[in-house]
Amino acid sequence: MRQWVIRAGASSLDDMALHDAPEPQAGPGEVLVRVRACSLNFRDQIIPQGLYMGGTVAVDTVPLSDGAGEVVAVGEGVTSVKPGDRVAGTFFQNWLDGPPNPAAGPALGAPPAAGMLQDLVVLPEHGVVLLAESLSFEEAACLPCAGVTAWNALMEGPHPVRAGESVLVLGTGGVSLLALQIARAAGAKVIATSSSAEKLARVRALGADEAINYREVPEWGAAAAKLAGGGVDHVVEVGGAGTLAQSIAAVGFNGEIALIGVLTREGNTNPHGLMFKGGSIRGIFVGSRGMASRLHGFIDVHGIKPVIDRTFGIEQALDAYRYQSSSALFGKVVITL
Repeated sequence: MRQWVIRAGASSLDDMALHDAPEPQAGPGEVLVRVRACSLNFRDQIIPQGLYMGGTVAVDTVPLSDGAGEVVAVGEGVTSVKPGDRVAGTFFQNWLDGPPNPAAGPALGAPPAAGMLQDLVVLPEHGVVLLAESLSFEEAACLPCAGVTAWNALMEGPHPVRAGESVLVLGTGGVSLLALQIARAAGAKVIATSSSAEKLARVRALGADEAINYREVPEWGAAAAKLAGGGVDHVVEVGGAGTLAQSIAAVGFNGEIALIGVLTREGNTNPHGLMFKGGSIRGIFVGSRGMASRLHGFIDVHGIKPVIDRTFGIEQALDAYRYQSSSALFGKVVITL
């Protein structure tokens, strides 16, 4: 079978290669999945560069946390799925439900867990989730990391989004566009940011009520607060240190900032401004199998279709990586197998 590998000690995309590998077999409590599509996240860019948690990978590693396919075989004792079922891997293989916990890992696509960019993968029975019936493999492959992250940010935790509330999403990557779609389906008002007029027109077409060009409006946090009538109820903060100060300016009284981003590493992270508004920051690191299952159910009810920007074949995986890191990105990049 075909299998992409990040070489041990990798420091760039040049340290990735496509190999032939033996076909794996499902053992007790495991499922064998034929992968049909994968998608890329920002995390997948920094792992082969040696910039992810823990630095360079110490062993050869199959990349990508996000993939969907069909079950081709099950091991002894497996009862929740059967051959022919359409499934996706879960980002954290042992986080079944409930709040974050130290036993949630491993996370697919980084040691010690292999990733999804291979024709066949063996996962534990509890490490897969059934797909929304309305989604293709390509669409479903967009969800394990970005989709569950967006869902957790908006629909889990102490203050789920309610109809009539306001949501601010930053940029037009996978998490932000999925958050836009989830928020609109929940009946919220959505404000989106981008530096591109063309992209802002596209987010309006997806359902954003308001759009701010952050190049033209440097104090976009205050602008978003004004558009929301005094403050935003929910901010999906994917930018990180470089955008957090503006997100704090945007959030309203008793509002919540879902802190996700690592896209920018330097900036003002002083949370003092939250004190005056009773606002809060909730850390988001993807989510559980239960969250993934609830997301797929919500998608079937509301007819959400993840935005796929471009699709590449498995042999063009490095081209997919390069496009995903470009400023042209709008939504998700998918690799088909």
